[in-house]
Amino acid sequence: MYTILIIEDDEKIAQLLSTAISKYDFNINVVEDFNRVLDHFLETKPDLVLLDVNLPKYDGFYWCRQIRAKSICPIVFISARDSQMDQIMALENGADDYITKPFDSEIVIAKIRSQLRRAYGSYASGQEQERTIASAGLLMYPERYMVSFAGRSVELTQKEAALLEVLMLKEGRVVSRERLLDLMWEDQHFIDDNTLNVYITRVRRKLKDLGAGDLIETVRGAGYRIFLEAEIPL
Repeated sequence: MYTILIIEDDEKIAQLLSTAISKYDFNINVVEDFNRVLDHFLETKPDLVLLDVNLPKYDGFYWCRQIRAKSICPIVFISARDSQMDQIMALENGADDYITKPFDSEIVIAKIRSQLRRAYGSYASGQEQERTIASAGLLMYPERYMVSFAGRSVELTQKEAALLEVLMLKEGRVVSRERLLDLMWEDQHFIDDNTLNVYITRVRRKLKDLGAGDLIETVRGAGYRIFLEAEIPL
């Protein structure tokens, strides 16, 4: 049974979420002490986090960063703040999805299931031999959400891993924005057009931090591709 951690200071909304989600055989934990959010996360070890933006003392963006530094489990924001900038900030701070209030509980359940499938589904784990993908000097471990370059490694979030995996598998070929959105989000109707740009920027930054340079090329009007001419430093 999957465990969902709810970080929401509005007791009525927290109870509404808890009641709706528990009907689908999820184990629910609700944070009550908002000074110990990270401690509660580490003690609970949830499979997915539902996180509000407006919280006492520190906001949800802060706690998202703290959680992401410790774990790559899916984080879904649920907030009344519906501006494009808030959604971009959530993604830049490590979130995997963003739901605006008021919300339909069925949408919440669908997004939870989608995130869990992508994080823990049969294609994400349980294979006898671990998959690796080698491309452009990079070595990626899809099941571990990790990529290596010239002896250095960095962890990826679930969405970052999905994005980099398809680009590496299509090395040298252009992957359209629509194809990337289809692969990364089952319900792209709810995804802002700038969301993909945020993830491209995050993956580029991590590759640069590895010393791999800017391997992802933007092909105007078409999409993105990984360079063929990657050089591994000696």
